[in-house]
Amino acid sequence: MPMKVCTVDEIRRIDSEAAEKYGIGYDILMENAGNALYFVILKELGVHGKKFTVIAGQGNNGGDALVVARKLHSSNAAVRVFILGNPEQYRDPARRNYNIVKNMGIEVHVISEEGDLGLLRSSLQQSDGVVVGIFGTGLSREVKGVHRAVIEEVNRCGKVIFSVDIPSGIGGDDGKVYGVAVRSNYTVTFGLPKLGNMLYPGYDYCGKLYVSHISYPPELYRDIKIEINEPVQPPPRVKWGHKGTFGKLLTVAGSRNYYGAPMLSSLSFLKAGGGYSRLAAPESVIPFIASRASEVVYIPLKETDEGSISKENEGKILELSREQDIMIVGPGTSLNDETQELIRNLARKLDKPVIIDGDGITAISKDLDSIRGRRNPTVLTPHPGEMARMTGRKVDEVQNNIELLRKTCEDLNAYIVLKGAHSLIGYPDGRVYINMSGNSGMATAGSGDVLTGTIAALYCLGLNIGDAVRTGVFIHGLAGDIAAEKMGEDGMTSVDIMNCLPDAMRMLRTDLNIMRRYMPEVI
Repeated sequence: MPMKVCTVDEIRRIDSEAAEKYGIGYDILMENAGNALYFVILKELGVHGKKFTVIAGQGNNGGDALVVARKLHSSNAAVRVFILGNPEQYRDPARRNYNIVKNMGIEVHVISEEGDLGLLRSSLQQSDGVVVGIFGTGLSREVKGVHRAVIEEVNRCGKVIFSVDIPSGIGGDDGKVYGVAVRSNYTVTFGLPKLGNMLYPGYDYCGKLYVSHISYPPELYRDIKIEINEPVQPPPRVKWGHKGTFGKLLTVAGSRNYYGAPMLSSLSFLKAGGGYSRLAAPESVIPFIASRASEVVYIPLKETDEGSISKENEGKILELSREQDIMIVGPGTSLNDETQELIRNLARKLDKPVIIDGDGITAISKDLDSIRGRRNPTVLTPHPGEMARMTGRKVDEVQNNIELLRKTCEDLNAYIVLKGAHSLIGYPDGRVYINMSGNSGMATAGSGDVLTGTIAALYCLGLNIGDAVRTGVFIHGLAGDIAAEKMGEDGMTSVDIMNCLPDAMRMLRTDLNIMRRYMPEVI
């Protein structure tokens, strides 16, 4: 089964349905959650003879931590429990576990103000491992006061830290740090990964991520439309094929100031396995691009005074498009008004699948009707600034905003890759994929242009457009990871990523366990 990812509301719905339909109450779920975390501790650190500090909040997350405390105690570990808040306010089944912990003689301390931190600090220093279950996935306010002070103490202690469900201080729906958050070595999340477990910076705070399904019936996940992106295997290459067999691309890109974007888009198509790549660019820049990419076939276009593509090329481009399988429009075309108008006209009239990127996204943002009525698939690959432009939102409002991504895909009838660390891939039917490949070295000029060529190649190799988009995103990130392994993330360029595309494609075709390095481990 694909690994699905849920929102906070969805896991609450799953909790309710598990109880109502199957009789799986919070007592069973809490016991299973605690057991799962205990077995991760056993695997990663060991238990017998070890010392642990367990920090529990007042909700079910704290109750899970209390189950862990008694499991550790029963396996001959030395355990101290610290409760943040008034333990008399626990509700069952957390209250029941609190009473069991007390009855077992486990040392319990209550922290209600910052003056109570001395013993916690001493316990952390003496511990081998720390279990933290202060806040659950529903956190939506900044962490302050004694809760903040406790988390800061945990982060300073230098011990192995295990988080319950999600690192305390991370938002379950957005991965944001609400003031301060626990920097975990290991996190065990329950049922399904939450968005906050998978999106940055929350993903980084999880450390190694485990998933335990804790008795939820799998049919409760059926309606969830967010998944971790797993690539789709392209068809085998036809042994007797020619360049036309593996697809024809026309890229409309470039201007006097932008030579790299058209080169990277058109050449990456070939590097990822595409057959025949044409680049339509301003005639004055073609000799310079051709010196870097002699494998591409060039179509010289008439220019504006600023050296961008003139509107009078529209008929020529439309005529050429009839011979192509897919189009890329927009990389490095500039913000010249005439060229921007040309791009909108092409978006309306091209009767082919089109990938729009870079300055092309700026152009269609001024008139989204230019793509709404398209009969053939439209793929948009915005960075957060371009997504903000398209939606009329601020940049910080679009980052990790899956609902906005979903609504925009549905409104525009388009596939959208919202680029970033763990890029989000939205489909017109509401599905969203979270991509796990890639690294910070890919935050470099031209990386997105390599992506457009990669997506086009996967389509021409035989995948449907949706599968080509998400597989292209994965392969692009994998190529970046291969490049980082060879040279490190510092100083990596888009050409380095592009040159690793053949390696990435070979791995996709031959390594059946390619996703293992990117997926949470299920226990």
